[in-house]
Amino acid sequence: MGDGRRRTTLRDAAAAFTSNWRNPNLRRAQLSFLGAWTAEWAFTVALGIVAYRDGGAAALGLVGLLRMLPSAILAPLLSPIADRGRRERVLVLVSIVRGVATAGAGIVAAVAGPPAVIYGLAVISTIAATLYRPAHSALLPSLCRTGYELASANVVRGFLDSTATLVGPLVAAVLLQFTGVDVVFGVAAAASFWAAALLVRLRYEAPPRPPAPSRPNLGKEAVEGIRAVVRNRDLSLVLGLAAAQALTRGALTVLSVVVAIELLGTGEPGVGALMTAVGVGAVLGSLAASLLIGTGRLGIWFAVGVGLWGLPLTLVGLLPQQSAALPLLAFIGVGNALVDVAGFTLIGRMAPDEVLGRVFGVLESLVAVSIGIGAVIASALVEWFGVQTALIAIGLVCPILALASLRRLSGMDRSVEGLDVDIALLRRVPMLRPLPLPSIEQLARGLEPVAVPAGAAVFTQGDVGDRYYVIASGDADVLGDGRVVATLGPGEGFGEIALLRRTRRTAGVVARSPLELQSLSSDRFLPVVLGYTPSATEAASTVDDLLHRYEPTEPHGEPPPPVP
Repeated sequence: MGDGRRRTTLRDAAAAFTSNWRNPNLRRAQLSFLGAWTAEWAFTVALGIVAYRDGGAAALGLVGLLRMLPSAILAPLLSPIADRGRRERVLVLVSIVRGVATAGAGIVAAVAGPPAVIYGLAVISTIAATLYRPAHSALLPSLCRTGYELASANVVRGFLDSTATLVGPLVAAVLLQFTGVDVVFGVAAAASFWAAALLVRLRYEAPPRPPAPSRPNLGKEAVEGIRAVVRNRDLSLVLGLAAAQALTRGALTVLSVVVAIELLGTGEPGVGALMTAVGVGAVLGSLAASLLIGTGRLGIWFAVGVGLWGLPLTLVGLLPQQSAALPLLAFIGVGNALVDVAGFTLIGRMAPDEVLGRVFGVLESLVAVSIGIGAVIASALVEWFGVQTALIAIGLVCPILALASLRRLSGMDRSVEGLDVDIALLRRVPMLRPLPLPSIEQLARGLEPVAVPAGAAVFTQGDVGDRYYVIASGDADVLGDGRVVATLGPGEGFGEIALLRRTRRTAGVVARSPLELQSLSSDRFLPVVLGYTPSATEAASTVDDLLHRYEPTEPHGEPPPPVP
């Protein structure tokens, strides 16, 4: 029996990767992410070397803060762009800007230009980078149909992120052995341009979103994203823990250089080696995370991932040896994989699609400012107390916060599981199956339970139609002109004709046995079903088929007034 469960888990893990590869849109989106984040990690290593040569640990921390601060300010202000129109177009533009800025940094480094110019180009590249992930994170749910598929997409993206965490520093380390930082910048620029090219041919049906305002106000729209986070305590918690993880990540950009050069004595190539160890752990962690897709415990695994971001640093401070540092830092990579899979899936499930890009923009802003603060704190602690004390102190932040949040994160798991039950019920209705995940979740959140005893009418022929129903349990008879014309059971819906054709009820429905129904008001049902072309087409076909099978002979009076 245990072997059977293991085989099922492994099969589910393999399915996560194969489903992404078979879907051309997901494949292009995921490979683009790989290119973008390989560029980011290679760029980070090269920039760290430039800053350390320029001014030591203090310069590393200052550059880290100056690089991230503009991104923290601009990310939420620019993220509303990702909630308008086609999100992949935002990704293409962002990747091109990053490529140009990174290539410029390479040219300045090649001619031994002023480091300040490289820092300025790094700011531009980082601002673009902070816009990439919100747009990409908001795009993925639109390419998926179920929560399981979204979790699978985040597993694959986490694996690619981990691969980039390995490949980017590894490529930088190899190039630094034989060339210089200018070549590393050039390779990073090429990866950014490749990321843009992959998305040009992306084709998909976007879910319905509110039209863009005639007079855009990015500031006001950005505030809506902040309000969505503040009003949702669960979202606030996830973003807060992500900020703590980012603070540790910012500290790592300083500590990896200082530890390699000053504590372990491995020189500049040792910086790449330490970050490569993080990448190796991230790849292994991503493969392990693929086994967690169907566990329904993403909140708990998110806490584990956050804790693993800090604990290894504390242990490196206690055991300052290269033989211990490399495997310990690999566990940071494992934590990074868990945070990516669990955290981004939870945010994608809890935030409404119409503000999803802005919510991820708030996340990127928090991440950017936290990385900058972490870099400054790390450099200050190193200067004041030494490398080992800095490692121990910074490493304790994430584990303590993760332990304090376990209870709330477990509650999130139960909430998402309940939502998945409602989505599974709605997916059984043919006209709702084409809906992408954000749209079907919007319907699921609007469901209202209705209990009808046996023999009672749900509605009668000629009534004004204002709701759509799906049977969760029990059976119902459809009565037309006083006779039974159909019998419906669990997973079947009814009531759509009156809503879609704006007519009175063409038949009545009576409970044959006690009914447990889930209902949707017309103002929730119609915008979603009619706003998405495939579901609108399927709904029209369904109504035509029903009216062809049963056409009432008795008039039902004037049609009801239009639903506002």
